[in-house]
Amino acid sequence: MARMSDRSPESHSPHRAGFACFVGRPNAGKSTLTNALVGTKVAITSNRPQTTRHTVRGIVHRPDAQLVLVDTPGLHKPRTLLGERLNDVVRTTWAEVDVIGFCLPADQKLGPGDRFIAKELAGIKKTPKVAIVTKTDLVESKALAEQLIAIQQLGDELGIEWAEIVPVSAVGDNQVQLLADLITPMLPESPPLYPEGDLTDEPEMVMVAELIREAALEGVRDELPHSIAVVVEEMIPRENRPADRPLLDIHANVYIERPSQKGIIIGPKGSRLKEVGMKSRKHIEALLGTPVFLDLHVKVAKDWQRDPKQLRKLGF
Repeated sequence: MARMSDRSPESHSPHRAGFACFVGRPNAGKSTLTNALVGTKVAITSNRPQTTRHTVRGIVHRPDAQLVLVDTPGLHKPRTLLGERLNDVVRTTWAEVDVIGFCLPADQKLGPGDRFIAKELAGIKKTPKVAIVTKTDLVESKALAEQLIAIQQLGDELGIEWAEIVPVSAVGDNQVQLLADLITPMLPESPPLYPEGDLTDEPEMVMVAELIREAALEGVRDELPHSIAVVVEEMIPRENRPADRPLLDIHANVYIERPSQKGIIIGPKGSRLKEVGMKSRKHIEALLGTPVFLDLHVKVAKDWQRDPKQLRKLGF
């Protein structure tokens, strides 16, 4: 039986570096956990399932190790070409990492989605698998204990030997560092793979687009759960600005699938789009460390989730 870990292991080993990915059904807390481990926002979060569309790498720097976190989209039964491509991204990532963390929310009983992923994981023999029970701040200790036992039983049933079973709360910062402590010995001995100070290898334009999409998703969760895509067309410093007052002009397009959705995104007299701009600008300025002027336009890309040409154009 895997250890139900609640203590930090002592380590005097050589420097290690490698890749770990978090998998789990949509909305299992993978992005929030990535951000908590890195210590800053590198993955967008939302209470809409299917928020993550790119494999964001967050880099955790420690004296003894460098842990590169690959935050994949949630594996699910696809209904569109976009869904199929997202699943392909997940499986490719699994084949390339040193450790797989399977995220299972503490506040939801194991369901068909978890079993679907667990069966896929059972086929990956060599890579260590850590069961991570997320969102522990949402449940009482009795419910948490039941979830831990259910996860152990799921592993036994499918022939998965969990390297660890770790309960964490990314929001409450509970046992997040312990998780990093436990993953570290599973990484190969290696010098750092990224320079000190790097927190992600995502291009800035992709990060900016993701922050805009996060803000756009926030108020329309029921109407447009998956229909929004964002492309940053250009990011250019404003000319003739004083050196102590720089300004970055960012021009971005928010794409939706049907003309009828345009009004939902823009809102009455443009109020909704203005709010998206204000919210995302705050995060973008924090990310880039400079004031920005954000120019947003809403465009229709008809049924883009099902159209290979549109998917390529939008970066999928």
